[in-house]
Amino acid sequence: MDFDVLKPLLKTDMKTKIVLLVMDGLGGLPMTPDGKTELESARKPNMDALAVHSMLGLQQPILPGVTPGSGPAHIGLFGYDPIKYSIGRGVLSALGVDFDLQPEDVSARGNFCTVDEKGIITDRRAGRIPTETGEALCKLLMENVKLPGVELILKPEKEYRFVFVLRGPGLNGDVSDTDPQATGKRAELATAMVPEAAHTASLIQSFAEQAAIILKDQSPANSLVLRGFSQLPKWPKFGDAFGIKPLAIAMYPMYRGVAKLVGMDVMPAAHSMEEEIDMLEAKWEEYDFFFLHIKKTDSAGEDGNFDLKVNIIEQVDALLPRILALKPDTLVITGDHSTPALMRSHSWHAVPTLIYSALCRPDGISEYGERACLRGSLGVNFPSYELMPLALAHAKRIEKFGA
Repeated sequence: MDFDVLKPLLKTDMKTKIVLLVMDGLGGLPMTPDGKTELESARKPNMDALAVHSMLGLQQPILPGVTPGSGPAHIGLFGYDPIKYSIGRGVLSALGVDFDLQPEDVSARGNFCTVDEKGIITDRRAGRIPTETGEALCKLLMENVKLPGVELILKPEKEYRFVFVLRGPGLNGDVSDTDPQATGKRAELATAMVPEAAHTASLIQSFAEQAAIILKDQSPANSLVLRGFSQLPKWPKFGDAFGIKPLAIAMYPMYRGVAKLVGMDVMPAAHSMEEEIDMLEAKWEEYDFFFLHIKKTDSAGEDGNFDLKVNIIEQVDALLPRILALKPDTLVITGDHSTPALMRSHSWHAVPTLIYSALCRPDGISEYGERACLRGSLGVNFPSYELMPLALAHAKRIEKFGA
């Protein structure tokens, strides 16, 4: 997206409303060769009825064949080219827990994990320990790890996740992950990717080594891994780039963090999908754009729970009439990436996408699913960052270009 080209065309005086409904990890795969995906298997009468009056397609979060992380996948949905506007997971996690991150801070996303007696990772999520346990472990580490010359800050995020922050002079976030993002492997060494990051890398590796000793008698969270070392970037703000007043509504900290990164207002963390819709209704008159995030589709996919992912999609479908009752001028339903239960992980597969507006040219396809989206007018493997200008146009927010 070329913000300089789009900005003069924006109709900033329009009062139309846009909803971006993101079911995290929405895309899936059949569990058997002749089966259906999770989205295709779900009983979703409201989405299917809406599909008849919508445009369908399959968007590509990064590039064909490239599996996206959650951060860049959301950056793309927000209209930023995720290759140009790249950020590590640490900044997103820190902002997501409302941490007052400073420009010189280096942050990372941490996982408490389980390792065997040889240091091999057997569970990257330590059995999804309760958030309260993660909080106690963060406190234990902060009281016992010693890193001369810098301040160590650990904040619990949710369950096994935590935020790692180093604060001090001369830090540099160009450091490699210690998280191999797979079981059956040891944690990696933190290494500098540029010479200026050598001191920071040595501090991070010292932290990891001290933490391994402190946690060794804990169960099941007897170790940790870190990924996404990063520092605050200077990017165009979402509201300025698209001429709208945006609000983010999400349950999980990371997604609140990525919304904050691009300058959205962010609601306090919701505790349920129903509460997210309550927030949407309560704030409808105050904002023009609403990012509404559903996390549990992704969690079910990562756990390999096909039936639960189907059930979550059905729950979202049951809430859809409340969104439609608000009469958004443009409604986009999609995911940030695919998380097939078959694979128990993010994947490179393009993501089902639906755009509804009274001004759209409907495809007349009576189902919202992967194979249905293959036939849609939006096409296959179109870049996710093209969704924002399409959403704006269908809400009558873009002027004619040229004479």
